[in-house]
Amino acid sequence: MARIAVIYYSATGNVHALATAVAEGADEAGAEVRLRQVEEIASELVISQNQHWGRHRAAVRDQPDATLDDLEWADGVAFGTPTRFGNVAAQLKQFIDQAGRLWQEGKLADKVATSFTSSQTAHGGQESTLLALNNTFYHWGMVIVPLGYTVNEVFAAGGNPYGASYTSGNRLPGHPTEEALAAARAQGARLARFAAVIRAAHAAGELPRPGAGVRFPAEVS
Repeated sequence: MARIAVIYYSATGNVHALATAVAEGADEAGAEVRLRQVEEIASELVISQNQHWGRHRAAVRDQPDATLDDLEWADGVAFGTPTRFGNVAAQLKQFIDQAGRLWQEGKLADKVATSFTSSQTAHGGQESTLLALNNTFYHWGMVIVPLGYTVNEVFAAGGNPYGASYTSGNRLPGHPTEEALAAARAQGARLARFAAVIRAAHAAGELPRPGAGVRFPAEVS
């Protein structure tokens, strides 16, 4: 059974809904799944100025935050973020930046990774956001598994092969279209299938277990 961590940040609920769908897809594919939001770092004053942001924060307040233990535990990781000027949200980036120790110890190498996102407009930076997330995966030595044009759900959801994405427009936040959710479920299932193969290869000694390879210098700028 593959271990899948779905680690995400969501302000108003769109990425939260996609993350839930990714987790459902992985679960349906037979994986053990942890669904984890990253810690909020915006001030309560800023959050209170956006009613949808405040409502979503209240709705998920009791859900567990992601930790580095979740990242180390997983065979495959799905990262989700809203677009922020075509880039990764600061909240998720801060979590990623804390993973230096795991990277130095080689414990992220050969894990499977995929990413998903949401923006308000169709050209709001979805592809550049996913590609920016992938830059981290390259450094960590992860195996990147995109959604690709692998299922019909991709075309129905707008045709983004880099990862599931949702264009919210003027719709009520937190309620992506069923087409977008179906693509996210398909991505979660695809991640789980590939992570199961990698996990089996580690168990059989066909791949070195994460952490068994190169060690990096302790001092990293």
